[in-house]
Amino acid sequence: MFIDQARIYVKAGQGGKGCRSFYRDMYTPRGIPDGGDGGRGADIIIRADRHLRTLLDFKYNRHFYGPSGGHGSGKNKKGKDAPAVIIRVPVGTVVKDIRTNCLLRDLKKDQDELVVARGGRGGSGNRHHGSEVTEYESGEEKELLLDLKLIADVGVVGFPNAGKSTLVSSISNAHPEIAAYPFTTKFPALGVVSSGDASFVIADIPGLIEGSSAGRGLGDKFLRHVERTKILVHLIDISGFEGRDPVRDYRTINQELKKYSSQVYAKPQIIAANKIDLENARENLKDFRKRVKKKVYPISALKKQGLEELIEAIRKRL
Repeated sequence: MFIDQARIYVKAGQGGKGCRSFYRDMYTPRGIPDGGDGGRGADIIIRADRHLRTLLDFKYNRHFYGPSGGHGSGKNKKGKDAPAVIIRVPVGTVVKDIRTNCLLRDLKKDQDELVVARGGRGGSGNRHHGSEVTEYESGEEKELLLDLKLIADVGVVGFPNAGKSTLVSSISNAHPEIAAYPFTTKFPALGVVSSGDASFVIADIPGLIEGSSAGRGLGDKFLRHVERTKILVHLIDISGFEGRDPVRDYRTINQELKKYSSQVYAKPQIIAANKIDLENARENLKDFRKRVKKKVYPISALKKQGLEELIEAIRKRL
């Protein structure tokens, strides 16, 4: 199951107690203060891990508590510092503080990490202050929003049934579900495309429709996954299946991208006219080129026609 948003609660460990102790022997009957300090409580750390693909783990486990530091003891012995609690998330996870609505960090690279809650300082033993000990500190606590935005070089956008999943499965190592009905793809799928000595990551974005930026269909739930991409492949069903107008589809998707984000809309696009092997596709392609007046790559993702030219265009644009 693909989960790309999760809310979690974290509480770092409290510090250990400082010790009140006195060393006594026959020569020092009044005693010498020798109480050790308490150890520091555990920090809570969020770390990016390239082996993870979803925030599914946080659907069932949303509370994280750090252990307390060890208590100080006599003979100036300091309590043990508690080990940090590591929370692993996929690369591309954005961490936000819900209470302050503050962006804490965008974990874009493998092993990027952030201390989201500091452990409490241990109390001081009486070796510092004579007979007095100081109180330990409690650990920080926060409510966090984890927001996963996929890291991909290329995002494939288009209407449902345009053939996005077929294209991605034909040119990469990804195997998204493919079927002859709309919204087959329920979550983004990543694949690696090898082109000569180079390679790039491509993302199959679930189908957009008119009103997606306002929440229709699958809504803007997955539009944020194209925010990080360098370029977009705009896939058009050029066959005009079920009386669709390829030009209208092209303009509608662009309008939704513009409504969602001007930055996403401004990303370079490569237009791919899919299903060129079907009836009326060639005539529709001529009309599309005449009205849109942009470079178009005719392909058949199913029969793997024109894919080499498309891959080379993507590689050069990247």
